[in-house]
Amino acid sequence: MPASDIGIDLGTRNSLVYSTGKGLVLSEPSVVVYDKDSEKIKAIGEEARQMAGHVSSNLEVIWPIRQGIIVDYIVLEKMLKYFVSKAMGRRAFRKPRISICIPSGTTEIEKKAVEEATYQAGAREVFLVEEPIAAAIGAGVDVTKPFGNLIVDIGAGTTDVAVISMAGVVVSTSVKVAGDNFNQAIMSYVRKNHNLFIGEDAAEKIKIKIGTACEETSPRTMEVKGRNVITGLPKVVTLTSEEIRSALKDATGQIVEAIHGVLEKTPPELAADIVDRGIVLTGGGAMLHGMDTLVEQKTGVSTLTVQDAMVVVAVGTGKYAETIARMDE
Repeated sequence: MPASDIGIDLGTRNSLVYSTGKGLVLSEPSVVVYDKDSEKIKAIGEEARQMAGHVSSNLEVIWPIRQGIIVDYIVLEKMLKYFVSKAMGRRAFRKPRISICIPSGTTEIEKKAVEEATYQAGAREVFLVEEPIAAAIGAGVDVTKPFGNLIVDIGAGTTDVAVISMAGVVVSTSVKVAGDNFNQAIMSYVRKNHNLFIGEDAAEKIKIKIGTACEETSPRTMEVKGRNVITGLPKVVTLTSEEIRSALKDATGQIVEAIHGVLEKTPPELAADIVDRGIVLTGGGAMLHGMDTLVEQKTGVSTLTVQDAMVVVAVGTGKYAETIARMDE
């Protein structure tokens, strides 16, 4: 039995680890709690997220990746080590091949640092995979063929749009508008229009329950509790999905614009393929109700959100080494 490959999707909000032998082995928030007194890391991942709201002054909450950019390499390396050892379990006598998914805007220096950190974390061999390619592989697209495929990966911090052919990125763009921006937009809308303070978790729930990117024939509603901006007292309001659509309009519009921009730069033969094959949406942000409908309305190209949109990047990253090996045969 060959040692399984491991794929890691390092996300702004969540990191997922996929093993070709066991499937999805880990999904935890990309966060660390650091103790300034002892200069040691106190908690990583889910445990750190649970502590984050209740930390005392000597503790610092660090999200090492912001909007798809690595801002703290030392913490990232420790987090990677933790994720890798947790994913491999105790019976790790052979070092694994590890593929890591990186946002398409990553610089050479950043790539080196990530690679170094992954070797430090115990890899035998390291592959760096561009996010759209990982998303495509995970979505079941055969990236090795000479066809054009348009992949839109809407994460928490960034949206990557790319045309892929022959396992390479032909045209791409990355915008810092994604799931987190949806939450922020909902929070500020509710504050401005209902004088209500709500937290990020509440915004996330609203987005999942009644969030939508396109008009609905019968709008849905939801009761939301928060704090009155003026009186400071608790308050309950009823929101409609139509309100959330208008709150998200700016953010969803920017994503559609990015897709437009990539389509305009796409060589004609590949553009013809995309019209035939459609646009594929992946990533947690793609799960926003009606996102695919909106993209389809605005581009005129049939659009589909893949199943398990959250995990496809991790799956594709895990299968990357195998896919590339097939190409070289």
